[in-house]
Amino acid sequence: MTSSSFQHLDVATLADWLDAARPLTLVDIRDPASFAAGHLPGSRHLDNDGVPTLLAEAERETPLVVVCYHGNSSQQAAAWLAGQGFEDVYSLDGGFTDWRSKHPERVASGDVDGA
Repeated sequence: MTSSSFQHLDVATLADWLDAARPLTLVDIRDPASFAAGHLPGSRHLDNDGVPTLLAEAERETPLVVVCYHGNSSQQAAAWLAGQGFEDVYSLDGGFTDWRSKHPERVASGDVDGA
C-alpha cells in the first residue's frame, strides 16, 4: 500500500458517521453552481483555488471524505490528497447523486463559503 492510497466509502456508512458526529473533513469537488444547488451539510466546496487553504488548515489526522457527482472524479482527488499527507482519505461511492437519492432531507443549499 502506498502513501497515496484512499478508501472507498458508501453512503450508508457516511450517514452513520454523520449521525454519530464523527469528526470529518468533507470536501465537494463539483462545480460551484452544483455545490450551491445542493451539498452535504458541513461540506466545503473545493476547487483548485481552494486547495492551498485546505492544505494549510485541515488536520491531516482527521478523516477526509471527497465528494463528486457520481464517485468517479473523487477517486483521483482522494488519491492526490492522500499523497499530500492526509492519513485517512475516502472517496464517496456514488457521489452526491447517490447521497441525494438516499437522503434528500439531508441536503444543504446555498454557497456556504461566501464565494
